Amino acid sequence: MTEDSHPSSECLIFSCSGASNVGVLSFQAAIRLAQEGVGQFSCIAGIGSKNLQMIRAVKLAGERMVIDGCPIGCAKKIMDANLIPIDRYVIVTELGIDKTHDFDVDDSDLETVVEAVKRPQEGSLPVNRLGEKRVKGGEGS
Repeated sequence: MTEDSHPSSECLIFSCSGASNVGVLSFQAAIRLAQEGVGQFSCIAGIGSKNLQMIRAVKLAGERMVIDGCPIGCAKKIMDANLIPIDRYVIVTELGIDKTHDFDVDDSDLETVVEAVKRPQEGSLPVNRLGEKRVKGGEGS
């Protein structure tokens, strides 16, 4: 998404890209989901930089997915700070993948993350603002 993007009913995907294996997995999963046509990979850094045009466009999007590597939740915190609702949220470490500070990722772990994001969630409340619903192993909690 560029700052000149127009609002759409499309799904936007944001990810952590932290300096760990789960950060790499988050980023790679977002890329894979975009390549599969699940949604458009968008820039969490643009939101964090307070780019008002991007923030407005993201707020008007049909759905927003966020993938964080660990419970620190940096990507979610950026969305929260900008009052942007999150419709689908996955924390990689809650899928049984341990955080390490190397950058080696396993293809099966990548598939686990991608599939968890794709699984439907119960209910329709956003993760932030209206409740703390997030995907744990693919199920709403």
